[in-house]
Amino acid sequence: MGSSQVAEPQVFVRAHCAAVLFDLDGTLIDSAPDLAGAANDLRAAQDLPPLPYERLRPMVGSGARGMVGAAFGLVPGDAGFEALRDAFLARYAQRLLQETCVFAAVKPLLQALAEVGLPWGIVTNKAMRFAEPVVQGLGLHQQAAVLIAGDTTPHAKPHPAPLLEAARRLGLPASRCVYVGDDQRDMQAGRSAGMATLAAAWGYLGAGESVEAWGADQVLQSPMQLLNWLELA
Repeated sequence: MGSSQVAEPQVFVRAHCAAVLFDLDGTLIDSAPDLAGAANDLRAAQDLPPLPYERLRPMVGSGARGMVGAAFGLVPGDAGFEALRDAFLARYAQRLLQETCVFAAVKPLLQALAEVGLPWGIVTNKAMRFAEPVVQGLGLHQQAAVLIAGDTTPHAKPHPAPLLEAARRLGLPASRCVYVGDDQRDMQAGRSAGMATLAAAWGYLGAGESVEAWGADQVLQSPMQLLNWLELA
């Protein structure tokens, strides 16, 4: 990752924003094919038929908990949940980058942020043992100023601690960062951290309330709309 102290951006941006923080899965990268594949691999091992990709994709943002829930109908506390969660993670570790990629529409956004000197980082609930090799494998580690994983701080999102830690490592007040994510927990964490929050409508979105009901400062229909919000376009 980049240095712990970021340079001031070279141009004025909305609300004096000095850095953009992104969720990872469903916001920067499309990891659903590999996560859904791991879930169906595990179903096959249990002699169960595969589930349609369209049924599994929305739950990717909830990580192993969401995938085990969608694939087996179990939630934390249910008998057998922990064993299936561990088995799912083991299978996912074997296929981290088989089909996972940076969203095509995100690439020009990151290039645009680089061109104006506005730093960006990643705050994900993905454990570092998965997040770091994915970020490195996709070449994002060369651009990201900070990477905060689900186990970097004692609390994961929707707790604000990961976002506050990202701002601390960037040497910035949280109020000068904006957080972009595709899950309601991202908006909750961002608001609790005192950041502007933007919902990524191109992401996985989960199975709860509609994205418009999350209380985001704005819903972005496409990645490049972030530039309009920042008043860079």
